[in-house]
Amino acid sequence: MISFPLLETERLLLRQLITEDSRDLFQYFSKDEVTKYYDLESFTEIGQSEELIHTWNKRFQEKKGVRWGITIKSEDKIIGTCGFHNWSNEHFKAEIGYELAPEYWQQGIMTEALEALLPYGFRELELNRIEAFIDPDNISSRKLLEKIGLKEEGYLKDYFYEKNRFVDAVIFAILKRDYRI
Repeated sequence: MISFPLLETERLLLRQLITEDSRDLFQYFSKDEVTKYYDLESFTEIGQSEELIHTWNKRFQEKKGVRWGITIKSEDKIIGTCGFHNWSNEHFKAEIGYELAPEYWQQGIMTEALEALLPYGFRELELNRIEAFIDPDNISSRKLLEKIGLKEEGYLKDYFYEKNRFVDAVIFAILKRDYRI
């Protein structure tokens, strides 16, 4: 990947995040319902959004991941993000992550975005395995992952240390050979 990839779906444009998007990110990352299952505390200042954008773009430059900003085609407002992290070239695998502003929940937006991400990961990044780790209580995330074809592989006790406590995780994955490319 030399230049940042642009992905397009029927309703969405997935593009690189820029500093000017920090207000949009802050608007929803400052809400507890968004960060409830996230490994970040709710944001309290705009600088946190700017730093997150910088971190994600740096990971792309270092070929360690890619994080897209999600916009509705008719608007140029970031309503969420999705992408690959914990990318292991050696093992041909990466983890997906995502979040969405609450006012866009339950509208099929993240399903549409991730359905563009999976073929990109398998074809362009040459991944063999795409994983996701979720909180066992995050039923919406479970339904989303199952809908796009990931299968639950296991329950991991005290797998992450987040927000000053150990939390369990459920691992989901899909292999290239099982994906309908």
